[in-house]
Amino acid sequence: MDPFEVDFLPDGGQSAADVAERVCRFVREAERSLDVAIYDFHAREGATAAIADALEEAAGRGVAVRVAFNVERQPARSHVVPMAAAPEVIDGLDVPTKGIHDQGSLMHHKYIVRDAVAVWTGSTNWTDDAFTREENALIRVDDPQVAAAYAENFTQLWDHGSIEPSGGIGPVVDLGNGVTAQPLFSPRGPSLAHRAAERIGAARHRVRVASPVYTSGAVLGTLAELAGRKAFDLRGAYDATQMVQVEGQWRDWPPNHWKIEAWHALRPRLEGKTTTPFAPGAVHDYMHAKIVVADDEVVTGSYNLSHGGEENAENVLHITGETVAVRFAAFVDQIADRYRAS
Repeated sequence: MDPFEVDFLPDGGQSAADVAERVCRFVREAERSLDVAIYDFHAREGATAAIADALEEAAGRGVAVRVAFNVERQPARSHVVPMAAAPEVIDGLDVPTKGIHDQGSLMHHKYIVRDAVAVWTGSTNWTDDAFTREENALIRVDDPQVAAAYAENFTQLWDHGSIEPSGGIGPVVDLGNGVTAQPLFSPRGPSLAHRAAERIGAARHRVRVASPVYTSGAVLGTLAELAGRKAFDLRGAYDATQMVQVEGQWRDWPPNHWKIEAWHALRPRLEGKTTTPFAPGAVHDYMHAKIVVADDEVVTGSYNLSHGGEENAENVLHITGETVAVRFAAFVDQIADRYRAS
């Protein structure tokens, strides 16, 4: 098996049952342990309920299963979409669980550490809409050093039950075939926004970006500067509905007025997906991928390119390798091409 694998989920491109089965296969291969940190998880409804069944079945055959989940349903930042699942339902799984909380911040991870040697991560929550109606990435890394970094992050969350003490940086790991990967975790750790902005700023021939929102000053400013270079190969995608809300918030706060101008400089290079505004029971069809491609490097994971996101518990992988970068860039182009008309 390739130590690094990625699958991309376009809106409407796959069934929820198919994606749930991919997660279940990863879970069923566990022999000793499964540590799960998940933001949004419909554990008892839809196709994603099969993942809950697989976790409970693993526990029943002696695998040490732990599930850490987000507790805060209404974040302070209104452009952040609240989780759809009820935390008490996740807490009701027949495995050890722990709610993770911190006032105004989110436990926003979506990862599994299996047997201390393999990791499932990416941008994808475990709901039928996330599997079928959003743009997302599923990443699997088979390496004990990467797994150890995620396991350390999980232990921080589990032992403290809160977001603030967690975070850090893992080693740069050679995965073979010209690919390296380094995991990074917030809030205690290097700035995820500055890592993304640094790589964007260092790019010489290609940048691709996908994020629901662009509110980090470091990222927005760096991208706006690149956007002013007409010959530079810059493309990307965003959630148009959410960014309209963001612009309204910027207008109401004078210190952020510069971001409006920066966004207007960047926006012509990006394509927006018009999505369904959040409402109880409404479809979650957000442009949900979180991807930065800068030449032959990729920064991707659970982190939106947002100002407030660095206060959350988030993770990204900083990957180097031309073949991987080409695949991520192609997915961003696919999203942008699809929503160009809108």
